[in-house]
Amino acid sequence: MVEIRRGETDVTEGDQLTLEVRRDCDREYLRRAADHIRRSAAAQTPFFVYFNHSLMHMPVIPRQEFKGCTRQGDWADSLLELDADFGALLDLLEELSLTDDTLVVFAGDNGPEEVLLWRGSPGYWQGSYFAGGEGNLRTPCIARWPGRIPEGGVSDEIMHVTDWFTTLLRAAGLEPPDDRVIDGLNQLDWLTGKNPASAREGYIYWMGQEIYGAKWRNFKLIMVAQKYLTDAPTKLATPHLINLTVDPQEREPNSLPYLHTWTVGHFNRLLADHAASVAREPLIPAGAPLDHVPKR
Repeated sequence: MVEIRRGETDVTEGDQLTLEVRRDCDREYLRRAADHIRRSAAAQTPFFVYFNHSLMHMPVIPRQEFKGCTRQGDWADSLLELDADFGALLDLLEELSLTDDTLVVFAGDNGPEEVLLWRGSPGYWQGSYFAGGEGNLRTPCIARWPGRIPEGGVSDEIMHVTDWFTTLLRAAGLEPPDDRVIDGLNQLDWLTGKNPASAREGYIYWMGQEIYGAKWRNFKLIMVAQKYLTDAPTKLATPHLINLTVDPQEREPNSLPYLHTWTVGHFNRLLADHAASVAREPLIPAGAPLDHVPKR
């Protein structure tokens, strides 16, 4: 168990981000998150905590108390630290009798690093972040809400990161704003077992301002080929059409002997819906202020 220290601050706002500060910053994040939860519980006030742990992002370096614990190097020690810190928050919810009333989501936001010293692994898939490989687009996610989300469920359905915004609002009994286009879909009925399938069949994926391709169910339309951060992106004259069930490593441009050209209708619908959405409301520009309201 990791002790959540109260009244101590190892990292201050004035500190320069050195490797040593970077090594210990999650202790301070953990302390502040726990303090917010305790204060909210004492006031009997609903709370939202976004605990954005720095791991497993490079530099992947563990705190001193985890150094050498796994005997498998810094990467494994850091993974242990991440697991322990997250577990400390779960223990705190249990201590405060909040477990049954709290929806907890543990999720990655992108694929692993592609820097040799701190290289991670996407497991069965291939790819790294800042690229379009399936190992970048698919990330692990665990959701817990006792009595509402069925225990032990496993799914390969698609849920996009933008869906969490809408879903969490619905879970809190709130409505999403109606002054702008909302990309996220409400996935609450799927998570709670009321619907057997996700509300989303696919999505478009990007790198910066360029569309790299689209996903629809277990199929992938690749318009720009780049599996890894260190690969040069290649704009394809003829898109690759991958059936990820039979070619999960995306080794072939088509899943022969079947061309699966019938899926193009679904990909065209995704792309057309996006174009229509942007026509109704322009994309929010980079660096827009928090109070930015899109013009329609």
